[in-house]
Amino acid sequence: MDIHQLELKQVTGLNIKKYLDQIGELRIQIFREFPYLYDGNKEYEKEYLQKYLETDDSLALLLFDGNNLVGCSTGIPLEDESSAFRDPFLKAGIDPQKVFYCGESVLRKEYRGLGIYKHFFTEREKHARNLGRFDLITFCAVVRPNNHPLKPDNYEPLDPVWEKYGYRKQPSIKAMFPWKDLNEPDESEKEMIFWTKPL
Repeated sequence: MDIHQLELKQVTGLNIKKYLDQIGELRIQIFREFPYLYDGNKEYEKEYLQKYLETDDSLALLLFDGNNLVGCSTGIPLEDESSAFRDPFLKAGIDPQKVFYCGESVLRKEYRGLGIYKHFFTEREKHARNLGRFDLITFCAVVRPNNHPLKPDNYEPLDPVWEKYGYRKQPSIKAMFPWKDLNEPDESEKEMIFWTKPL
């Protein structure tokens, strides 16, 4: 893989609109993997991603190999996220207006291990700092039991990577968010734990 043939685009606010379908398709593909096991659809994705068009301060980092979107990382002020993500911070006594929320960072398997994932984090942090009103940056990760039946034998959690990037798990800041797993007949709520880093 020649990283120099890849193109990274940084787009914000309403400019993200032209890429929404591609972002949604990539999310569906990558989040089928453990631990998310997300059985997604395009209609849900379009609705879920709409909020990124409604604030000028949202961010999408898009990695292209030719015309193909192979990686994506997003971020948005927490105050512009849904209440499911804002409320845990309010309960913890943290003002959502002081927090920048990182959405997904997804990469196709063949593009992993090239330093792109770290770059996604660095650029989102830079974007949040440049906006000049946030004290904290955060993301959340799903909680799965160690004995989950769909957990691959070679699965390695990303906790050590996130810690290396300076993020710390906050077990007291949790959200419940619904989606349909690949092995479920209907959607169910999943526990999500937030990780935070001072800006």
